[in-house]
Amino acid sequence: MFEQIEEKLRFSGDVISVFEATVRGPNDELLNREITRHPGAVCIVPLDGSTITMIRQYRCAADQYILEIPAGKRDLAGEAPEETARRELIEEVGLSAGEMHLLGEYYNSPGFCDEYSYCYLATDCTPVPDNRQGAEEECMEIVQIDLDDVVGMIAEKKIIDAKTIIGLMLAKEHIR
Repeated sequence: MFEQIEEKLRFSGDVISVFEATVRGPNDELLNREITRHPGAVCIVPLDGSTITMIRQYRCAADQYILEIPAGKRDLAGEAPEETARRELIEEVGLSAGEMHLLGEYYNSPGFCDEYSYCYLATDCTPVPDNRQGAEEECMEIVQIDLDDVVGMIAEKKIIDAKTIIGLMLAKEHIR
């Protein structure tokens, strides 16, 4: 059995904090692990018929423009995940969801980070003014794709973002 016995803060930023954790292993061995703490996130598959509204935006860590579903971090204390998803959908692509369905929940990369995500399907969306935040969002492009093209786009590496692949595949399965 593993037991975390100590955590020391090593870095605190605007979005994440990094801790060094000491863990006691099953043989009483002490292990050091780095843990990134993250407030969590939401992602949304906005679907109108068979058309999905996506975004292409610059991602600094990958140093490239990435095609993604709308998403955002859970940065307002006490806000329910569905409300965060509704807010992010309006902010990023100017859509207000009539219906939201939780497709799934998952840890993004539990080997080093506690970021936990909620993925929603948004339907019956109506256009509203967007409220883009920050340089990346202000410069992003809205892209419409057909749900039937998703698997091919993943295979051709046109869609390479994990949350997007998860969300799109869950949406395809949900509407079957």
